[in-house]
Amino acid sequence: MEKTISASKLAELSLQQDVDLLDVRTPLEFREVHAKIARNLPLDRLDPNSVMADRNGTGDDALYVICKMGGRGATACRKFYEAGFENVINVEGGTAAWSAAGLPVVRGKQAVSLERQVRIVAGTIVLLASLLAVTVHPYFAGIAAFMGAGLAFAGLTDTCGMGMLLARMPWNQLKPAPEAGCFTDRSVG
Repeated sequence: MEKTISASKLAELSLQQDVDLLDVRTPLEFREVHAKIARNLPLDRLDPNSVMADRNGTGDDALYVICKMGGRGATACRKFYEAGFENVINVEGGTAAWSAAGLPVVRGKQAVSLERQVRIVAGTIVLLASLLAVTVHPYFAGIAAFMGAGLAFAGLTDTCGMGMLLARMPWNQLKPAPEAGCFTDRSVG
């Protein structure tokens, strides 16, 4: 069963004790805006055993996970649960809720969001396939249909293959910071 905490309750807790908040968004999303107390380790690079081994406290201390809205955070929590770590808590509403509550954030360089990149690529592919279907051969309509099916699947399952692929593109990468394999841009703090 997934454990959750509100952004405001976590902020209150962070004033009373050290909290370990892991942001599982892409490095560029993290650079754009993140909770001041968060460190970044993208979901696609998340190894629960390594994270727990590298923590300053013990594996029994609570680990809080945050993403943009809560979906990737829930996925990260499941990875920890499956690896045998139960004291992992997802932040409800993610960084969006944290920021909306007026809690301390670090804002950095703006980037084209992954969601927007997916819309740009998918729209371009559908447009080109449609034009080719009208001007070259009707079979090109199959590409547009495939893209539509992929987008419907992504919406239904909250899993986007194109988004995962785009997240690995060079323009969506930052250099790793030396500590614990985390990604950050020190120029924005």
